[in-house]
Amino acid sequence: MRFKRYQKAMLHSDQRLNFSLWASGDEMWDWHINEGKLFRTNSRGTYPLSKVNPNVFPPNKQYIHPSDIERVRIKLANHINGSTDSFECVYRLRDKEGWRWVLDKGRIVIRSERGKPLRMTGIFKDIQQLKTAESELEIFAKSIENISEGVIIFDPLLNVVHVNPGYTKITGYNSNEVLGDKIRLTSLSSSVINDIKTEVDRTGNWRGDITGQNKDGSMFLAYITANCIRDNEGTITNYVAIVSDTTRRKTAEAKLLKLASTDSLTKLPNRNVFFSNLQACVDKKQPTAVLVFDLDDFKKINDSLGHQLGDTLLIEIAKRMKPLTNNLNTLYRLGGDEFALVMEKTNDVSSVTTAAKQILKKLSTPFRIEKHEFVVAGSIGIVLYPDDGKQPETLLRNADTAMYHAKDGGNRYLFFSDEMNKKAVKRLQVENLIRLGLKEDYFQVYYQPKMSFANGGLMGMEALVRFITPKNGVVSPGTFIPIAEETGQIVEIGDLVLRKACIDMKRWLDEGIVEGRVAVNLSARQFNLPDLMQRIDRILLDTGLSPHNLELEITEGTVMNNAKHAIETMYQIRDRGIHLAMDDFGTGYSSLSYLRKFPLNTLKIDKAFVDDASSDIGKAMIDTIVTIARNLGLSTVAEGVETAEQREFMTLMECDVLQGYLYSKPLSALEFSQFAMMDKMSSAKLPYEETA
Repeated sequence: MRFKRYQKAMLHSDQRLNFSLWASGDEMWDWHINEGKLFRTNSRGTYPLSKVNPNVFPPNKQYIHPSDIERVRIKLANHINGSTDSFECVYRLRDKEGWRWVLDKGRIVIRSERGKPLRMTGIFKDIQQLKTAESELEIFAKSIENISEGVIIFDPLLNVVHVNPGYTKITGYNSNEVLGDKIRLTSLSSSVINDIKTEVDRTGNWRGDITGQNKDGSMFLAYITANCIRDNEGTITNYVAIVSDTTRRKTAEAKLLKLASTDSLTKLPNRNVFFSNLQACVDKKQPTAVLVFDLDDFKKINDSLGHQLGDTLLIEIAKRMKPLTNNLNTLYRLGGDEFALVMEKTNDVSSVTTAAKQILKKLSTPFRIEKHEFVVAGSIGIVLYPDDGKQPETLLRNADTAMYHAKDGGNRYLFFSDEMNKKAVKRLQVENLIRLGLKEDYFQVYYQPKMSFANGGLMGMEALVRFITPKNGVVSPGTFIPIAEETGQIVEIGDLVLRKACIDMKRWLDEGIVEGRVAVNLSARQFNLPDLMQRIDRILLDTGLSPHNLELEITEGTVMNNAKHAIETMYQIRDRGIHLAMDDFGTGYSSLSYLRKFPLNTLKIDKAFVDDASSDIGKAMIDTIVTIARNLGLSTVAEGVETAEQREFMTLMECDVLQGYLYSKPLSALEFSQFAMMDKMSSAKLPYEETA
């Protein structure tokens, strides 16, 4: 009966032990050291650990992580030899699922009479989750300590409980100086801080830019992200603020913004700001006047004296115009030598006119720069919002149109009108038509014969460009050439004409129907190209025409813009054996001192002088030009000879070559071939009569 009660008590004891182990998640172990047996007890009962070798230490060595074995061995040995009261170690133990962290504790419970350990029992606990959490916390803590942003943790009353090194680096305050105190970050008022706290309490976070003060008194810019931490019941336990120092970024952004909105040369607001501010005026629908102006012939200053001096001039102009600005009047540099004055809240013609006159007066007052004195002129185009356009782009385009027309008179201002707009639209159409013509080969070369004074026979021809379109027919040279000059399209047209003329001339020479040279005009833009000689050489090489059969014609204006450069270029042309002629001589401003330096072959007498050959003044002018040419050893060509009387006078003046409708209109290549063959076969040269 007593034995049964004992068994029953033991059963209850085992049940309580198993329940306790289940509830705690722990396992017990029992090591019979002498016998080399190791037992484990868990909620499912007690069982021996298999394959325990009494000569292996620790006894469960094969289950311990290799990196942890030595640590376990030392601690276990220290307890067994009596150095420690108990054994306690954290290590990794292998089970069916892999390696898991455990906390192992034990103690010697039976020793022999000589003190030799016979039995040791203990308990170990699975702490894998705890270790994982600990690792995550360690990583989190290291991250907070190492990030460049400042981290501040507050208690619910906004007292500082922790700051990281990033905070110290940004503010200069270390943790000992701020722990337990209120925030030392900005000069924000307590009401603003409370507003931020209220927002965090309500939504869980707040973000914004603040200005902070360092420990040394200097200021910094920061972006703050504030959050709150709540417990399981939803009560706020802490506040966390992340402080990002944005001083450098904001400073850089401010510099970039200034660079993006300021003209680097004159320090005036630039084109982008002009459009932005003008758009603001349009959005507010307030009356606004826009005065766009530039310098007449500014390119000549750059070309003759250099861009550095030209830039200095623009800077001085900006300074001189500054007094015209105020809260409502703003001066902008749109690019190059183009400026704009925007007058807000006014459409008063009198006020706008006064401003325009002041601009012209300031421009015309001499500028003294590096021992040079400049007297410049300007042209101003004026538009009024909303009458002359509803959008900034339209207003600027119309102002440019008015300015373009103002240049016809020079140093004046013009208000925009519908007529100007029509002309601008027409100009754009011609520009687009030129572009199409170059692509589709609408440009043809016609030739006007040049007749010899000595024998009356054909001695060459002048190549003239004709723009012939399928839909619009012939476009007048007076219409498309000025526009092509402005847009730069004249360069491509010039190359095309030179190439076609060389091809035709080479063919006629090979056929033996012509002699002499073909004359081709060089525009000012072509003449000033840095690779002009390479272009000419390439065309002559491609076409096979000898340089001696080519004559290039340039105008007085072209060579006088930069006489020194012109002389160098002209000598390069002459050195190749190409003849040079000065076209329209007497209509420009050549000086005899320069004329004698130019390596010319021919002077061409302008048609205006030939037309006036019946008057005494006209005769005197022609006589003077021929005399100058003869004294300089140059030949002469009379352009526009249309009547027998003009021919007789030019013959009397002993002009070398005659050219004009009296002999022939400009002819297509096919027509010129026929003309040349007839001239060659005919011994008597008769004036060519234009057929209907």
